[in-house]
Amino acid sequence: MKILRWMGITLLTLVVIVSVALFSTRFADGPIEIVSGGPFSTGEKMTGPEPDWRFLNDKATVEFQLETPARSRTTWVVEHDGKIYIASAYMTTTWGKIWKQWPLDAVKDGRAILRVDGKLYDRQMVRIMEGPEVAPVLELLGKKYNLPSSPEGVASGYVWLFQLAPRKNA
Repeated sequence: MKILRWMGITLLTLVVIVSVALFSTRFADGPIEIVSGGPFSTGEKMTGPEPDWRFLNDKATVEFQLETPARSRTTWVVEHDGKIYIASAYMTTTWGKIWKQWPLDAVKDGRAILRVDGKLYDRQMVRIMEGPEVAPVLELLGKKYNLPSSPEGVASGYVWLFQLAPRKNA
């Protein structure tokens, strides 16, 4: 009986510690690996013409922050024809519906900030559901991250593909 009580207290303590840690990251300057973080508080805001995004081909991950809600995440990224894209898979699975809320927020208000090497870029997240760029972007994601995907996955809603387009008012 004492062992069960000890195990219960230990489990409760662990749950409280993890919950406090996850809540605390909401106030951090950006994400911590796969755990979402708070809004960016550091970085140099970039203005002017679009950069040559090919440098992202050498980056494993980037950070982005949605304006609403103001939380940040780490994600994979690819460049294709001078444009940048990110994807979110598992969107039709139970796990994806629970864990992946940011794509729904991005569709509501796609204003985002991309942070790469301490530089901040205002972006507009635009969901791509079809078109000539879908297949080549998925192929690049597959090669870079060893992930199989197909245009059918995008069409079915299993994979949500976003272009990080320049903001019109930026």
